[in-house]
Amino acid sequence: MGIIALMKRITDINRGVKYMLIASFTFAIMGAFAKLASGSLSSLEVVFFRNIAGVIIIGVAILKNPMQHKGGKPLLLFFRGFMGFVALLAFFYNIAHIPLGDAMTYSKTSPIFTALFAFLFLHEKLTWKGWVAVFIGFIGILFITQPSSVGFSKYDLLGIFSGVGAALAYTSVRELKSYYDTRAIVLSFMLTGTIGPVILFLLAPYVQSDALDFIFSEFVLPQGIVWLYLILMGLFATLSQVLMTKAYGETKAGIVGAVSYTNILFSIAVGVLLGDSLPSLSVSFGIMLIVLAGVMVARAK
Repeated sequence: MGIIALMKRITDINRGVKYMLIASFTFAIMGAFAKLASGSLSSLEVVFFRNIAGVIIIGVAILKNPMQHKGGKPLLLFFRGFMGFVALLAFFYNIAHIPLGDAMTYSKTSPIFTALFAFLFLHEKLTWKGWVAVFIGFIGILFITQPSSVGFSKYDLLGIFSGVGAALAYTSVRELKSYYDTRAIVLSFMLTGTIGPVILFLLAPYVQSDALDFIFSEFVLPQGIVWLYLILMGLFATLSQVLMTKAYGETKAGIVGAVSYTNILFSIAVGVLLGDSLPSLSVSFGIMLIVLAGVMVARAK
């Protein structure tokens, strides 16, 4: 009986690993279509189309099965949506302007920051191994950014923020899940990511600043094949979310979380196919440190 239970456990782990591997690959493909769409559209507009599809899907699900929750944390709910939106905006802006693998690596720093924020704001225990992981992650970020005498570049700052913003959003989810239906939490992000761009589109003609081009841009109606890029981006994003959910349902979060870092390798490969250069030795070392830190955090959880 013990052997049968062990074999079943191994099978469950393998299934979860397979789901996450496929999810990591499809998320890299999503990034590729976002990069292709960004050749004709602003990052703000790509975010808008990415989220409006989610609003429709979640809206239909709520109509079929109304939400049931006690609520009571509207400001925190808005904070989750807002931080998720601006983090995604920074992420897509970097996808458009730097190698896909680098943009994905920055976004994968979020578990490291989440562990730190959970310690600071939710008073969750952080073991000495967790502190070592955070330190390794920060060293990895320095190797990737390679700050000069003038400091970090715009893309470095936005890349770091894509991880920090996502981490703040994830940290708030840990508190919100005790008060709200999961769909309400997701919808707060999707709605903010749909309404926010509309407001910024309207304000764009009155703001002329190259430094803020990732926030303010005018709406341009997609043409021709760009519509296909947007549709495929939405489909692969949804598919990756479904597969990730199934992966976490099959086996331990620590195992699945560690496997999720294959997304960086897939993104580097897909980026090269799109014309990106391979990472330098120092950047590659930084990526390895961030992956190591992320795996350490995942194992601790």
